[in-house]
Amino acid sequence: MEHWKSDRVAAAERGENPTVLARMRTGWAVIGDTQHLPGYCLLLYAGHANHLTDLPRAERALFLLDLSLLGEAVQMACGKRDEEFRRLNYEVLGNSWEHLHGHVHPRYSWEPPRLLQGPVWRYGEERTAPEYALGPRHDGLREDITQALTGVLADAYDHD
Repeated sequence: MEHWKSDRVAAAERGENPTVLARMRTGWAVIGDTQHLPGYCLLLYAGHANHLTDLPRAERALFLLDLSLLGEAVQMACGKRDEEFRRLNYEVLGNSWEHLHGHVHPRYSWEPPRLLQGPVWRYGEERTAPEYALGPRHDGLREDITQALTGVLADAYDHD
């Protein structure tokens, strides 16, 4: 395992997490290690919390706002890149990694019909197949999401 993966948040703080897109108010926006659905991103909470309810209510609201702002940027970038972009799915899980984080899953019309109606997790191990690993071929997508996120954050934070 690459050293930064053992503590993704600390690596982001040190500038060593290569998946970082931007620092947001409550955490780090990152592009997913797998891109089986292009544009998959996460928000990693920058503090110490396992559950959303570990946060005071005001901090919870900010985390969920940040997650929605990341989603807005993903929607803008993915919608521009692929006319078959359909929608976003958001999740806050924590079953595999006990640290507060949120998922932003873009969904597309080109997905197999049997998987269009359910959660992304129905893809099973296909999601993490080597051919979907984040790599240089995703640089343009990453740049588009980062650019959209920069604009979304400037607009959102300027209006607070």
